[in-house]
Formats: sequence, structure tokens, C-alpha cells
Amino acid sequence: MVDVYNDSKAIKVGVDVLQHDQDRQRHCRIMDWISSADFPAQQSDLVGRRQEATGLWFLDSPEFTEWVGGLSSSSSPSPSPSQTLFCPGIPGAGKTMMAAIAVDHLQSTVQAHGVGVVYAYCNYKGRADQTASSLLAAILKQLVQGRPSIAEPLYSMHNRHEIEKTRPSLEEILGALQSVLTHYQRVYVVIDALDECVHDVRDELLGKLRHVQSKTDVRVMTTSRFIPDIVEQFSGMPELEVRANAADVKQYVVGQTRRLPRCIQRDSKLQQLVQDEIVKAVDGMFLLARLHVDSLLDKDTKKKVRSALDHLSRGTDPLREAYDGAIERIEGQLPGRAARAKSRDESELDEDNIPDVEELVSVCAGLVTVDEESNVIRLVHYTTQDYLEGIRETWNPEAQHEIAATCLTYLCFNKFTSGSCRSDAELESRLKQDLFLDYSAQHWGQHAATVQEEVSGLAMHLLKHDRLVDCAVQTAQVTSYKWGGYSQSFPQQVTGLHVAASFGLVKLSKQLLSWMAKESTVLADSKDNRSRTPLSLAAWGGHEAVVEMLAKRDDVDADSKDNDGRTPLSLAA
Repeated sequence: MVDVYNDSKAIKVGVDVLQHDQDRQRHCRIMDWISSADFPAQQSDLVGRRQEATGLWFLDSPEFTEWVGGLSSSSSPSPSPSQTLFCPGIPGAGKTMMAAIAVDHLQSTVQAHGVGVVYAYCNYKGRADQTASSLLAAILKQLVQGRPSIAEPLYSMHNRHEIEKTRPSLEEILGALQSVLTHYQRVYVVIDALDECVHDVRDELLGKLRHVQSKTDVRVMTTSRFIPDIVEQFSGMPELEVRANAADVKQYVVGQTRRLPRCIQRDSKLQQLVQDEIVKAVDGMFLLARLHVDSLLDKDTKKKVRSALDHLSRGTDPLREAYDGAIERIEGQLPGRAARAKSRDESELDEDNIPDVEELVSVCAGLVTVDEESNVIRLVHYTTQDYLEGIRETWNPEAQHEIAATCLTYLCFNKFTSGSCRSDAELESRLKQDLFLDYSAQHWGQHAATVQEEVSGLAMHLLKHDRLVDCAVQTAQVTSYKWGGYSQSFPQQVTGLHVAASFGLVKLSKQLLSWMAKESTVLADSKDNRSRTPLSLAAWGGHEAVVEMLAKRDDVDADSKDNDGRTPLSLAA
């Protein structure tokens, strides 16, 4: 009997462990379903970059301490001013870092079982996926991720949508969020770079946050540039401007001394001069401090250092002057070091011919950085992209050709001739291993638009190869939201002409049609598995030149209907 009892107990323990593991896996799967945003990774990266002891002026300010510890107004029909803190600042002032410092402070001082700290980092590059729904979903995810016991509202919402493979509405997400908030005494919400959301999104987001503030103790802190309509939204509420504090800038420069040339490291007076001159030059813009420090990295004599300090940008547009200086330093490097010579006939990636990331970053003169958590290389600031877009035609007129050719070379690698992936796991493995595939598949046509003749050889190699086309189409069009079988949701039976037409590439489309007439059985009016023709896709994308060219052909039916009954004309409208 004792043995039977012990066996039964062991079986029960085993079943409990198995059930716990299944529950954990289900919880993780639903977390990925509600939001793919990984703001915690971004937070970790920012905190890792923080110079020790910076930002204390912000944390010790009366405005911030009142926001953290002010009385709740959840019983009031509208949120009190103390529940919201608006933190505007000029471009490059260090607003994102200050948001990360605030989050880190809250997590280490007030976060507990009944107090939540959640955050979102808005980004101008992610505007297409940055909606009120997605941002609130990311907040909801953070609130329940470590507390499965309060996640039932989210589980129920997932069950309703899983079978139909649909997404929850904004109101559904808001309802689940309100239910979860009842399990917290107080929640702090930090939203960085509100100005990098489109106008309608930020209005909707703020409206929903104020709605939950009227019902629960939710404290909202936001950062933004001085955009008039955003400033007006926070009129009458506590405001704390983010500005590069002189003590913080000096602390940052001191912390960077180990990166500076030895002629500076060995001379304490020169170190002091570097600190003083950079502090004077930044004028409230932390980004300038970073660029000025980077401008000294190649100065190997004291004379060169002093000359560089004398010429630190202090004009009417100091940020542009600093960027101009960075470009000059990039151009001054040996061509062989500044860029890798690309072989356009490569059929696979040569791992032995890839420079170290540190080497790539070093030649960019401080204009790019690597997020340590995500390992993503990005521009150092959104103003950097604005600057580069302003000079791209004069600085590097061959850029579009080089990028398009690189994308096409990658898409034509031998390994992709196997075609599309047949399972979710296979696709995820491919995307994890082949990191440039996603970007290349989505954007090669945009880069090729103005250089179609120059890249026609590579483009035709891709577009004439059915399996390469399948691979590119699947990669470009699978959704970021995952469910069982999501990898097979892409359009199939797609031809190269479909792809060229969808990008609006009229010259390549004509070249394909000439080749098809001589050597292929593919028709100009061929349909994918959704009954869409190349003309349909060109009309849907608003590509008038391709539409006009195809519509004139006798072998193209301008009134052809897709599976939803839509004609090219209705798609164009």
C-alpha cells in the first residue's frame, strides 16, 4: 500500500510539473500574440549606456518627486494634474535616456506586487506598426507578463480571436487593461517620444490613458519635442523640461576619457580643457556632447585636440555643423577601410569576409550605434536620418544603386533557391539565421526604383526564378502577429511580374514581359492564389506608369476580379 501511495504521489507530482510547464508555455505564447514589442530589451540597453550619477537633478526635482508620490485622484471623475508629468525637450536633449533613468528609478524604488511600472519607447521608424492599440497592448503585456494569475482577461481575449486569426480591437484591449489594473494599487506609465507617433495615434493614446486615469491610480509621464499641439495637450499640467545639465555633460565626458586618445588620458589639464569646452558647446543638447567626444577619437596629438576644441560647433545650427564634421572624418578615411568592396556575383555569404561590428561602427564617426541587448545597428538619433536624407543626393549619389544591388545579391543566394518555408518553425529559423533577408525582401524594389537599368541583371535573375520569388514574397509578407500556420498566409503562385508591378518598376516589368514572350509560358495576366493580377497589384500600389503600360496590352483583362470581387479600377480608387 505504501508503494502504491508513493507511486501515486510521484505521478501526481509529475502531472503537476507537466501542467505547470504547459501553462507557462501557453502564457509565453499569448504574451507574444498580444504584443511583439520588446521595450524591456530597449530599456536594458539604455540603462547599460547610462553614465553613472547622471540624471540625478531630474529624479530630485520637485516635479518628479510630486508625480511619484502625489495623492491619487482615482475617485475623481477626471485625473488630477499630479497624475501626469510632461517632459518636453529640444532634439538631442537626452529625453529617451531620461525616460530610461526614470523607469530604472521607479523599478528600484517603488515597484512591488501592488505597484506596476510600464513603459513604451515610440520611434519614428516604427510608425506603421505604432498605433494606440499596439502601444496599449505592449503596456498590458508588461503588466501581466510576470503575473499569470491576473492574466485571465487577456487569455479570454486570445481565445476569442485565436480560431478566426483576428486581432483584438482597441476597445477590447482597453477593457482587458482596465480589468488588469484593478489588481494594482498604482501603476506608473512612461511614454517616451510621444512626438514620434502620428498625430491621430498620440491623440487616441492620450485619450485612452486619461480615461483609465479617471478610474484607477495611473501616473503617466511623457517626453516629447516642443510640438505646439502636444504642448497644448498638457496645458495646466506639471512640466519638467529635459535639458543637458552641465554636471551631467561633464560626468559623461569624464566617463568617456578611457576612449579618448592617450595624449588626453595622460594630461589632466588637457582632460579638464576637453570637459570645459564640451560643456560650453552643447547648449542643452546631450547628443552634441556625444558627437564632440567622438570627434576627438582620431586626434593623436595635443595640438590636434586643441584645434578641434577651438572649432567645436557653436554656430546657429551646431548639430548640423557637428554632423558635417562627422561626414568629413568619414571621407578622410582610407576607401578600403570605409567600405567593403562588394562582389556582385556572390552566391552565398562569405563569413570570413565580414568585418567586425566594432570596425564598422568605428568608421561611422559616431553616427551609428549598436543596441547591446538586441544587437541591432542603428543611427544614433532620428536627427541623424534627417541630416543624411538631406545630403544623400550630393554626398553619395550611388547609394541607391549600391543598396539595391546588395539586397538583390542577398535574395539570389543559392540557399534561397529551395523556395518558401513549409512550416512556422522553418521560417523562424531562416529569419533568425539570415538576418538581412527580411529587409532585402521588403525594400529592394524601393531602392531599385531609380536605378532599374543599373541593377537589371540581378533583378531579372531574381524575378525569373520562381522559387527565389516565393522565398522573397513569403519573407516580405508574413505578418508580425503569429498563430499556428501563419507562415503560409502569404500570397502564392506569384510571378516575377507580380513583384515588379507591386513595386512600380515599369522598366523591369517591360523587360520581364519581353522575356516572357520569348522564353516563358507565364502570362502577363497570370493570377496568384487570390486571383490578383500584376495589373491589380500595380493599381493597389498606385503605380500609374505600370498600370498604364499593362492596361494597354491586349493580353491583359482590365476588368479582372480577385477573390474579393475587386477590379484593378476599384483597387486604384
